[in-house]
Amino acid sequence: MKFSDFDKSSWEANCKYFDTCLIPFTGLTGTESPPEAAEALERLRDLLDCIEQPFQGRIVTYPAIQYSSGDSLQYVNEICRKVKSSHFQYVIVASSDLEVLFNETVESDLVLSLTGFDASRIMAFKSQIGREIEQMWQGEK
Repeated sequence: MKFSDFDKSSWEANCKYFDTCLIPFTGLTGTESPPEAAEALERLRDLLDCIEQPFQGRIVTYPAIQYSSGDSLQYVNEICRKVKSSHFQYVIVASSDLEVLFNETVESDLVLSLTGFDASRIMAFKSQIGREIEQMWQGEK
């Protein structure tokens, strides 16, 4: 579910069921043309669909971090740490265009990226995402 799907009372009533926060990281640089930016957002949307749809009722998607800079990973780590300390047990960082390394986002529990993935094998990728999320929840990650 999206963060905007909740109001205060619905969050209070249901927050115990949502233990995982999904933080999209677009990684735009500001040098993209409007069509390039739109394409990047579409790729991120497709990745988020692979994550959100199978796990509705357990994952809450937060607003995306749109732009990347030299200290972006530090900022991503800070956001992960804050959401984990306030509401969530797990944090997933998802990026369609950036190779975000798990060892660089030490405050996240899982990093998912489409970088270098062959889009013609999307069904295999969906299965892989599902397995990785399940492993994270089972403490295997």
